[in-house]
Amino acid sequence: MTHSILRCVFILFLVINPLHAAANNTILILGDSLSAAYGLKQEQGWVQLLQDKYDAKQRPINLVNASISGETTGGALRRLDALLEQYQPTHVLIELGANDGLRGFPITKMQANLTALIEKSQAADAQTALMEIYIPPNYGPRYSKMFTDSFASVSEATDSHLMPFFVLKVAGKSELMQNDNLHPNKTAQPILRDEMYNTINQWLNKD
Repeated sequence: MTHSILRCVFILFLVINPLHAAANNTILILGDSLSAAYGLKQEQGWVQLLQDKYDAKQRPINLVNASISGETTGGALRRLDALLEQYQPTHVLIELGANDGLRGFPITKMQANLTALIEKSQAADAQTALMEIYIPPNYGPRYSKMFTDSFASVSEATDSHLMPFFVLKVAGKSELMQNDNLHPNKTAQPILRDEMYNTINQWLNKD
């Protein structure tokens, strides 16, 4: 009888306190310079700003930023096993491909690497999200479209959540970009944080 009463009290506690009922989420972010706070201090980048926002709201979400400036899909694939073992993430967010495109790597090879990244993550029981990536228009409209469309193809084939390219919120606005006109500046980072806050919420709510 006592055991039944205690069990009911525990269930009621979880209903009243959903934050405590929710499992902690560890999100491994595999990105390039756009997520690695290129040209900025780490604490100024959108990933750390987003972690600060989660902490302020007492949300049980831990962001592991494994992003490296200049990273390619192949480079991330070589690092992934160790990252999965070390952090055991519940979710893996892949923001990669831009450097593959800028270096002229075959789209098919990039797709194969993205697929492998996702499948390895899923095999480790992590939910996966793949971000669409755009490359500069000087590569030509045909190649640019084939490049961007490849992300939707990989997402569909692997049953991975597809995220919109977050930099579109600030791209083309000189006051929000660094001098190279490729990387968002310090002023843009809170905008990217808020964009990713909403985007990640949509992803987590699908689980």
